[in-house]
Amino acid sequence: MKKSIVVAAICSLWFGLSAQTIYFPPLIGNNWETIAPQTLDYCQPKIDSLYNFLEENNSKAFLLLKDGKIVLEKYFGTHTPTTLWQWASAGKTITSFMTGIAQQEGHLSITDTTSTYLGPGWTNCTPQQEEKITIWNQLTMTSGLDDGVPDHYCTLSTCLNYLADPGTRWAYHNGPYTLLDGVIENATGQTLNAYTTQKLKTPTGMTGAFYQVGYNNVYFSNARSMARFGILVLNKGNWNGNQIMTDTAYFNDMVNTSQNLNKAYGYLWWLNGKPSFMVPNLQTVFPGTMCPNAPADMISAIGSGGQFLNVVPSQNLVWLRMGDDPSTTNVPFLLNDAIWEYVNDLVCATSGIAEPVKAEEIQLKPNPAADQVTVSSESGTLGKIILYDQCGAKLMEGFSSTTSFTIDISAINGGIYFVALPELGKTIRFVKL
Repeated sequence: MKKSIVVAAICSLWFGLSAQTIYFPPLIGNNWETIAPQTLDYCQPKIDSLYNFLEENNSKAFLLLKDGKIVLEKYFGTHTPTTLWQWASAGKTITSFMTGIAQQEGHLSITDTTSTYLGPGWTNCTPQQEEKITIWNQLTMTSGLDDGVPDHYCTLSTCLNYLADPGTRWAYHNGPYTLLDGVIENATGQTLNAYTTQKLKTPTGMTGAFYQVGYNNVYFSNARSMARFGILVLNKGNWNGNQIMTDTAYFNDMVNTSQNLNKAYGYLWWLNGKPSFMVPNLQTVFPGTMCPNAPADMISAIGSGGQFLNVVPSQNLVWLRMGDDPSTTNVPFLLNDAIWEYVNDLVCATSGIAEPVKAEEIQLKPNPAADQVTVSSESGTLGKIILYDQCGAKLMEGFSSTTSFTIDISAINGGIYFVALPELGKTIRFVKL
């Protein structure tokens, strides 16, 4: 697999100067500057391979921006540049952004208890338990409320039951998150759509709106509006000189590890390049980075169906994908990582957006495999070895005091699996034929 190399010196300048000037499209109209793919050494056959993969995987729209300018833009089937499509849980990042705006304007503080804005009894907890839940807990998925209820989207008080003290357990729980919308509305005195239009959409030229779907408030827009949001985040909350997010401390906390339970999670943003990560519906902590093919400094808005908005500050790069995904996972990060493999391969030769890939010190071969796989290390003994299925269920655990270990996979079904090496901080994905 190919993997982009992140330039550490540039990564450290997340709040410093951008490597290059970012372009901002006009607030009104469809004019948007482009960059010819060939100027970035992109090969047309490799672009075609990317598009073929996207089409085969039920994609609707794909945009790739460099320095804010469009390099690739492709729509599939009946989807057009003006078609509205759901962001699903990728829209959580808009809610996170708007929470920061509400705080900088003095409407709330994220350390406030949630009941200040939703009133007592918004959960099924005791008053003492409920009083401990703060806006910060909602932003970080650490409310302690039970996500194992029959419908974790449910926002009724009868669905919001105590399981653990806030801040002691990370769980991808939609109900408490969705109630952030009510917190914003009660704090600001405006509807979520009105406040978002005034503070975010109008200053950036974004279109779209939140619509209620069941218990959820789901954001719908066209692909270019999602791209505009990506540019805004890439430029640290500044749109063409207009500093929309002036609370730089909040912004920094939003796009960095927010708690020590799931290091790959900020304020409703997913973070790459961390030493471990968690996934929805599981309490397993997986060693290694969430998307091995992606740059380490990537932050992502990810939603069910494969709604992806990836922002890479070190490369001034933004790309997004809208569409459907046959998997039923809330956060299909495997598809995101698979697309990154094609994005990394776009470059015909060394350029500013990708560099030659060095040989991996830890390898798993063959991949795909039918009967057995061998994991090996060039730098030392393997230690503990754990085999997981794609749902996080542990299938095998062993130990190797050597640099190589072979796993018999002949009896398991075809699909995607993971080999975790906790002592080396590495997780490798493979396909069983």
